Amino acid sequence: MANESVATKTYFWYEFRKKLSAFAKKIKFDQWKGWIYLSPAIVLILIFTVWPIFNTVRMSLLEGYTTMKEVNGAVFNFGIGNFKRVIDYPGFLTCLKNTVLLTVLTVPISTFLALLIAVCLNSIKLFSRALQTIFFLPYVTNSIAIGMVFAAMFKMIIGGQARPDSVGIVNNVLEALGFDYINWMNAGSEYWANIVVMTVYIVWNALPFKILILLGGLQSVNKQYYDAAKVDGTSRARVFGRITVPLLSPMIAYVVITGFIGGFKEYSSIVGVFGEGMGPVGNAYSLDTMVGFIYRAIGKQEGTASAAALILFAIIFVVTMINLYVSNKKTHY
Repeated sequence: MANESVATKTYFWYEFRKKLSAFAKKIKFDQWKGWIYLSPAIVLILIFTVWPIFNTVRMSLLEGYTTMKEVNGAVFNFGIGNFKRVIDYPGFLTCLKNTVLLTVLTVPISTFLALLIAVCLNSIKLFSRALQTIFFLPYVTNSIAIGMVFAAMFKMIIGGQARPDSVGIVNNVLEALGFDYINWMNAGSEYWANIVVMTVYIVWNALPFKILILLGGLQSVNKQYYDAAKVDGTSRARVFGRITVPLLSPMIAYVVITGFIGGFKEYSSIVGVFGEGMGPVGNAYSLDTMVGFIYRAIGKQEGTASAAALILFAIIFVVTMINLYVSNKKTHY
């Protein structure tokens, strides 16, 4: 009896697998296998990426929208009032000017310096790995913590005397070189001094990622080009301009495009250096950016924040398209 029971179960499972296999073939299971494997990631993307985008567009078109009003049952009219409110905001032009200025200043400088450093690192054989690790450290360090260090370097400690008790590390270096100290970021500091501080910080913070990308591109370049240039006695400057830059143009285009995208989203670096006031004491929000405006509106005027986010998206999209058009003309693959 026991043997008959085992045989019955074995036959049952054999028939079940046979029918399941036939069903899978019927619905062409292999064609759907990839979608089934991707479904968890797709669900997460739909929930945390696609839906927030649609919700942002929806809130931007609901005039005067706030979450609390919606919870209390308020009804909002569709319109472009939120976009008008953003443009009419007195500090909108300041936010836009600071965002564009910091981006235009930091992206070319950081890209050029990253290219020079990558070329130097690629030519160094001894301790090259250690040096690469050192240059990459800022990328894995908290940006707020780095901002506090930079603030300490530039900030003066005001005492009871006419001269500050401490003028900061940077001013100490300037005085050692025979220059007068500069009020970089204290009360009464000038706008250009604040911009210099932020430019130095953003460039320094952006270098590691760009160095990593460009160094990887350099290490994949065929060495025969450099050997041929060496045989011909070509100068290093000409090798750099005629061989290195053209062969690295795809990587340069990539770091420039990502640099512009990151530059237009600048916020945490300014908060790290100047605090939530985003400016020196007595001149709050003088370094305000588009993202700073959006963050302050969240929780108070979500409709306005959504409209500002879409305006920023449109600006980034246009700049990215221009960069892509230019890079397609100048890039050598």
